[in-house]
Amino acid sequence: MARVARSSIGASFWALPSALRPLLRSASAVRVARCTYSQEVSPPQLTIADQDYPKDSWTNVPASILSQYGRSLHTEPNHPLSITRKLIESRFQNFRHHNDLPGVVTVHQNFDSLGFTPDHPGRNRTDTYYINKDTLLRTHTSAHEVDIFHANTSDGWTLSADVYRRDAVDRSHYPIFHQMEGALTWDRSQYATPGACTEAIRQSFNHLPKHDLVVEDPNPTFHPERNPRQESHHSAAETEIIAAHLKRSLEDMVVTIFTAADKALAASGQNAAESKEPLKVRWVEAFFPHTSPSWEMEVWWRGTWLEVLGCGVIQQDLLIRAEQPNRIGWAFGLGLERLAMLLFGIPDIRLFWSRDARFLRQFDEEKGLRRFMPYSKHPAAPRDVAFWLPRGAEAEGETVIAGTEASTSSAPNAAGGRLAEPSVDTSTHPIFHENDLMEIVRNIAGDGVEDVRLIDDFVHKKKGRRSLCYRIEYRSLERTMTAEEVNGMHEKVCRELVEKFGVEIR
Repeated sequence: MARVARSSIGASFWALPSALRPLLRSASAVRVARCTYSQEVSPPQLTIADQDYPKDSWTNVPASILSQYGRSLHTEPNHPLSITRKLIESRFQNFRHHNDLPGVVTVHQNFDSLGFTPDHPGRNRTDTYYINKDTLLRTHTSAHEVDIFHANTSDGWTLSADVYRRDAVDRSHYPIFHQMEGALTWDRSQYATPGACTEAIRQSFNHLPKHDLVVEDPNPTFHPERNPRQESHHSAAETEIIAAHLKRSLEDMVVTIFTAADKALAASGQNAAESKEPLKVRWVEAFFPHTSPSWEMEVWWRGTWLEVLGCGVIQQDLLIRAEQPNRIGWAFGLGLERLAMLLFGIPDIRLFWSRDARFLRQFDEEKGLRRFMPYSKHPAAPRDVAFWLPRGAEAEGETVIAGTEASTSSAPNAAGGRLAEPSVDTSTHPIFHENDLMEIVRNIAGDGVEDVRLIDDFVHKKKGRRSLCYRIEYRSLERTMTAEEVNGMHEKVCRELVEKFGVEIR
């Protein structure tokens, strides 16, 4: 699920960088340069988990992504992501926990079932891995929401899974990451009156653990403009008690998580004074497409406020689409990598994918949280690539999507999209997008690249041409890379840029 302006229909993520929120509030689009490239001959189908899928003009899943499909780090014994998941699940013992749903979903599941309009930017191929026009690698765990609600196998459930997103290359972003969401609903048809259901929720609320922590919650539960309740579906009393139940449940969860984190921090001897700080929580009004009213939970830890999760009262329209019109309740969503990096002190998201025993043997779920101890720091090998965009792009008044802010990989953001693509025939004029460069680098260097960032962007007034320069930081987590090795990879990156997008290397 996702935060977007209230007028937007169907973004599917719980968090979005603040700098990008205004972009989803408007209908503006970014035009992009059109370039030619050479297409390689490839097999007519993809095989994923022993299932064959026909390819078509929408197919854009690279072999580097498919090679990681099915790793399921969130269920791997003693893995930091698995430990984090289990710690959260421990606070929802009566819930059903879904941890093995396949990553290949239909376009209907990923977008249509959640109300995405046909032209919604979340459907863009620049950010989403398509197997074909009807099938893709899920961009968010929300792709399974309607199905789980429809199955109606439990009042409460959590869902943890890997999700796939074409994104930036840096220490906190990876094209595959893990999300977790959860929900709890009550069936009003099981009670004689609506008031009886409200009272049952209140009784459940009274039995929830209450902790001695500082909670900042200055706003009313709902506000007609900022954070409205669903007046046509929920009474004020229902909204109040569902919100109270939600907040206390999640406060209990974060107390468990950050108490364990404090113990690990103290045991490591790192920042011992900071580990003794009292835990504080604050609730911030937010907008998510499938909840209203909605909030973000922030936690004060180690001297700063951290955005931990998004949540709210479930939109009744979603439950109606799931053929559960009598149910009401709450839902939340979070990113496992973000929490695990905080809890274990893991500095680079690539480490989660490491098979190096020096990393893996540091964690044992039976021994609880332990802070990560760096075992080496190999030198970086920076290389720059500067290129002119194809002639004519600027003359046509078009721009390239470059220098975009990375999405928040640790928590769901736009389901594969930031801005709307223009209407371009990509079969003859493929779109140059910064994520295309990121993918070229990832495909060639794999986990041997740490960061890719735009360092220069200018237009030569006399030549009327635009130039971009990116700095690529090559660095292995496990060994020192030779200059020959780095140069070889960098030459391949430059060559593929020229072949695919018609750029001119400077």
